Amino acid sequence: MLKQIVAILLVVLSLTGCVSATSGLKSYVDSIDGYQFLYPNGWLPVKVSSGPTDVVFHDLIETSENVSVVVSPVPEGKTLSELGTPGEVGYKLGKNAIAPPGSNREAELVNAEAREKNAKTYYLLEYVVKLPNQQKRHNLASVAVNKGKLFTFNASLPEKRWTKGQKMFERVVNSFSVD
Repeated sequence: MLKQIVAILLVVLSLTGCVSATSGLKSYVDSIDGYQFLYPNGWLPVKVSSGPTDVVFHDLIETSENVSVVVSPVPEGKTLSELGTPGEVGYKLGKNAIAPPGSNREAELVNAEAREKNAKTYYLLEYVVKLPNQQKRHNLASVAVNKGKLFTFNASLPEKRWTKGQKMFERVVNSFSVD
């Protein structure tokens, strides 16, 4: 009896050790543009036909929950810090991309910080976005510059789901990296 209990405990402990911080997430790698990120299992790719948006994935059930990557040119040799501080870049991104003129959206930048990962600088930005129908969304973004391109990884979900999805969305945004 004691041997069975010990065997069961060993199995449970070994399985617990196999669960990683990325469980429930899948990896996406774009070897042409040189970036990668994690996204939730069960999410589907959305066909992107034109424009600066490179890729979009959304939730199968709550299709307004999504992640996307926008790739834009920057002058060769320009660094992210030369484009501005995290707050300055976050403000510009909010005004020009998240709530552009004429969209009837309002984007409030609630957090902006810089971090280093594999010798690259990333700006992590957080917004609360008010839509024309008065509903709110929460957006998290990771911004980086690499090889003359500005990469903006954005994750968005309805504000009503923010409390439940915050940790996962933070993990997804923090997984974004450029080569």
